[in-house]
Amino acid sequence: MILVTQVYHEKVIDHYENPRNVGSLDKNDPNVGTGIVGAPACGDVMKLQIKVDENGKIVEAKFKTFGCGSAIASSSLATDCIVQCSHKMQSNQL
Repeated sequence: MILVTQVYHEKVIDHYENPRNVGSLDKNDPNVGTGIVGAPACGDVMKLQIKVDENGKIVEAKFKTFGCGSAIASSSLATDCIVQCSHKMQSNQL
């Protein structure tokens, strides 16, 4: 584990070991958008879903990532950022 902590920032390790927002949203909900990226041949595939309210504000984000630790951690970090940034933009805090 010493080598890993020297290579990756502690925040990345935390998001790998304790990923946030893992799961799926209802794909039949008209306020949910879904995107899938990656290449199964190289081993990384990510499904990202966002849910917006009636004003277009992102209120929830979920992901499922199949791949390496850094892909999982970055997906977790991205979903946190997506929702937080949307809240800040709506309240003009950016």
